[in-house]
Amino acid sequence: MLTCDALTIHAGRFHVTNCSLQVERGQWQTIMGPTGCGKTTVLEGICGLRYISSGSLTINGADVTHAPPGQRGISLVPQDGALFAGMRVEQMMGIPLRARGVRRKDRSTAVRDMAAQLGIASLLRRSAAGLSGGERQRIALGRALLCKPSVLCLDEPLSALDMETKAAMRTVLQRIRDKGDLSVLHVTHDMAEAKVLAHTIRIMEDGQLSIPFEATCP
Repeated sequence: MLTCDALTIHAGRFHVTNCSLQVERGQWQTIMGPTGCGKTTVLEGICGLRYISSGSLTINGADVTHAPPGQRGISLVPQDGALFAGMRVEQMMGIPLRARGVRRKDRSTAVRDMAAQLGIASLLRRSAAGLSGGERQRIALGRALLCKPSVLCLDEPLSALDMETKAAMRTVLQRIRDKGDLSVLHVTHDMAEAKVLAHTIRIMEDGQLSIPFEATCP
């Protein structure tokens, strides 16, 4: 479970204030709002990429307000996927496992299994160059899930995709939601996307979050 209590998060001269939210295990919560309102700043603060100057952040009851990013139990899928052009897909997906000291053979097995689940097994020997937007997002999602996080943060994961690819990725995300083993915080500006995926929706404006309201996901 992710709990944010009255967070203040700074991003240069802009700041998010009094940010409070709770995402239970198995719940998918979406934050919506216009560009520049603070949505990504919230995710970056939660993930440890922005400094939290006040308030508290807990994961499953443990205070991680000022913990290093790698010790929070949180994975982030950024909008651009954050892939490395000089690496093969298999290497990129295995980065979090290698960082944890997982043996090469076990890393390879875990990566192949995840790639099969996401329909990208044929890409494992390729580099990031020439991959489609949907392929890049599946790779980034697989890398995030291989961390076995308690909390998954998604920053506009479908915004750069064409309609057909977006529909396919929504199906992938719905399967992840339906497993019910993660707390998911999802930033988007697309209400249709939010209604398909989210259990609850929050609206952000000028660094302030609204109260949550129920979505209509199946």
